[in-house]
Amino acid sequence: MKCPVCGHLEDRVIDSRPSDEGAAIRRRRECLACHYRFTTYEKVEYLPLFVVKKDGSREPFNREKLVTSIMKACTKRQVSTDQIEHLVSSIEAGFSNQLNREVPSEKIGEMVLLKLRDIDEVAYVRFASVYRRFSDVNSFLTELLTLLNGKQEQGAEANAELARYLAQYFQDKQQAPSAGPAEDQPVAGSLPLKGDAK
Repeated sequence: MKCPVCGHLEDRVIDSRPSDEGAAIRRRRECLACHYRFTTYEKVEYLPLFVVKKDGSREPFNREKLVTSIMKACTKRQVSTDQIEHLVSSIEAGFSNQLNREVPSEKIGEMVLLKLRDIDEVAYVRFASVYRRFSDVNSFLTELLTLLNGKQEQGAEANAELARYLAQYFQDKQQAPSAGPAEDQPVAGSLPLKGDAK
């Protein structure tokens, strides 16, 4: 490898160890000409992921857009940036390990919901209300009841918070002017949350 100081092309590896939880190898090298020591990292190069949207079109996976949409769902919730980054990293790594480089947008949305449900119930419902586009009150209530039944052990406080969000959601729905069908949105990050609870 070319020395960053003198440009000599020969060196020797003096130390090699795993890095980034085994995802990379860190190597300490010494130039054979000037004896300058430097560090290099060896990582697997993943092919880019593509998201297949509902209309059949494809676009490159955009990590930042997905992080932003999850952050909107987590507004005013006790969910750290690190938790969101870890959630997105685990989803991205899971899809990167597959041979198929194309992922349906629905699959990404379902993975987010699966992981978000264990982190914060209100954020889960916010994300679900946009992603699943509940057609009526009954489908929304069914989703909430399923969530509440699975979270009974967390007590009345969590359920009360969900009830407050539900009340705000329907209040916003009643105040909003009637509109046509929602425009199709890609899941790979661009999930705008309309009418978030204040």
